[in-house]
Amino acid sequence: MGDPREITTLQATTILISTIIGVGVLPLPLFAVRAGETSAPLVTVTGITLAAMGLFILTYLGMRHPQKTIITYSQDIIGKWLGRIFSVIVISFFVVLTSLTAREFGAVVVTAVLRETPLEVTVIVMLLLASLSCRNNINVFSYIHNFYVPMILAPVLIVVAFSLKNANLLYLRPIFLGNDLRGMAAGMLTISALFQGSFIVTMIIPSMKSPKKALKASIWGILISGGLYLLIVIATVAIFGPEEIKQIFWPTLELARTTAVPGNILQRLDIIFLAVWVLAVFTTLFSSYYFTIHSIKELFQLKDHKMLSYFILPFVFFLAMLPQNILHMYEIIQYIGRAGLLITILYPASLLTIDFLRSWRRKKNEAKPT
Repeated sequence: MGDPREITTLQATTILISTIIGVGVLPLPLFAVRAGETSAPLVTVTGITLAAMGLFILTYLGMRHPQKTIITYSQDIIGKWLGRIFSVIVISFFVVLTSLTAREFGAVVVTAVLRETPLEVTVIVMLLLASLSCRNNINVFSYIHNFYVPMILAPVLIVVAFSLKNANLLYLRPIFLGNDLRGMAAGMLTISALFQGSFIVTMIIPSMKSPKKALKASIWGILISGGLYLLIVIATVAIFGPEEIKQIFWPTLELARTTAVPGNILQRLDIIFLAVWVLAVFTTLFSSYYFTIHSIKELFQLKDHKMLSYFILPFVFFLAMLPQNILHMYEIIQYIGRAGLLITILYPASLLTIDFLRSWRRKKNEAKPT
């Protein structure tokens, strides 16, 4: 690694939080309700649990190889060429993930706010902003995340807190329906896919001052971001009910619109919420974009990643424009997200298993008398 070890445990935590909390905040309750009706909070919890397992596997792998990222230590574990092949798959997945994040951002903005603005303009502006920011080193990357986290968390928590005064707990019963386990399992995978940005931890650990504390950062990161997602689902279902949520594209945005601050201090919380959401989308897009170009740099053993920030921009923009409409976009997002769990959870789990077996075999051979 060319960057000095300057990232603290707190900064690693904030990077994870601001990366996970992103564009998926708006449709999250819809995904959960479609899968589980009144069991939406339970579906959310199981999705968070699966995502946490994947994050802890990645973190433990990183702690076993504190000097390297998954792009380089995968070559040590499964061989140079096989490791490179899987690294190309990982990079390709994050290129697609970055493009879908940009497209979803553009779709929300031109639908809810700037209705006369072409979709292409909103998407390219956000991608240009991310590509410019990615020209900095990883320490500046961590400072940017650290700066934005309070601005993201505080307004969302305020919206949830004030909305709960109108909650109807009957909408949350029964907690477990159990009539469509296949649908609940699919919903669990969809929600778990919203946490795939946590893959960034593999890039953070080599730059941490104390890589041994990476697990602590991961625990706090998943608890805070997952807890916020769960609160959003509970509040939205308790306010609107499952049937009404099914008719709303972005239930969380509707929750902000219907929430009022006592004393009518603020009458349009949805505008503030959208501004915060734009920040959250930027930090998520920033992380996936940075991970992509940083991984390409390591895969081809380049000295610098700066030139790559503009090089991949046309490819990401082209992919972002492929979905035909919002419905098509969300179909692709759910499919890619679920399939991506093979890359973000199953692949690291396989690497960890092979790494354990290699270590056990090495120790066994060393223990044999000569």
